[in-house]
Amino acid sequence: MKASSSYRLSPFGCTPPRTRWVRVDSRRAIPAVFALALVLVQITYPLSAGVARDRITVAVVALSAATALSHAATTRGLRWACGFFVIVSGLGLIAEIVGTATGFPFGSYAYAVERLGPAFADVPLAVPLAWTGGLYPIWIVASMLVSDGPQVGSNVRRVGLVALGAVGWDLFLDPQMVTDGQWAWAVTDAGLPGLPQIPYTNYLGWALVAAIMAVLLTVLDQRLAPARDPSVAVPVAVFGWTWLGSTLAHAVFLGLPASAIWGFAGLGLLGFPLFRRARPWATRVLDSRPRRDTPRFGTKTPDRHG
Repeated sequence: MKASSSYRLSPFGCTPPRTRWVRVDSRRAIPAVFALALVLVQITYPLSAGVARDRITVAVVALSAATALSHAATTRGLRWACGFFVIVSGLGLIAEIVGTATGFPFGSYAYAVERLGPAFADVPLAVPLAWTGGLYPIWIVASMLVSDGPQVGSNVRRVGLVALGAVGWDLFLDPQMVTDGQWAWAVTDAGLPGLPQIPYTNYLGWALVAAIMAVLLTVLDQRLAPARDPSVAVPVAVFGWTWLGSTLAHAVFLGLPASAIWGFAGLGLLGFPLFRRARPWATRVLDSRPRRDTPRFGTKTPDRHG
């Protein structure tokens, strides 16, 4: 089944083909403010330690989720935003509870539950909230990258890209949190080069859980109305900040060069195609700006006789 000629698959379901990256709308201020606060708080993370760092970690999780859900609510509506939260945080909590109890699907690990606020079944509630904040920009970017093909094929490719993006994000997240002592793995010598403390099974588990989330989100997309506002500037900016900002932070400020390389390469599987997709758009914006030598309306252009 193909999308109609006048509509195509987008981050928001079937929307007009001229989906805008930026749209002037007062509602854009809500997620934009949350996103700006998220960036500012994340900048303070390398400068902190101890209890202060734990509080910053919780604040980052809360702001990332607020950015995601406010953008979803203002572009897709409250029902879609609630559906996204229930699917991602709900399934994330279930996966974490099963994972800590049985070792499936991530491997055997345990949280330092006393550090990240309230917990349920030995899983800090900040963790499933982090799934929502982190997966939303990946979902948006993956949707953008597959928006030009047949709908069925695009849905399948989007599920794959979301799984890859989630693993790429975790290549930053897991080394950072393990180094900080937020959780620990039972097997610490079966990981990627430079990251032996995090087992391969963790990334396989992330790919599986993220793929299931993406399938359920695709069903949600098909059942609810398309976007009221097709702007994707905020989640795309958050994705770019996560990708490039985390690379810089791990390489320079956190002393984690291996995760900087792996994370940059992992999220780059979405980031580099996104960059190539954005270049024509940026070129059109720059070309549309008036040039200095272009006469303005109402001004007289002198002829060669003066």
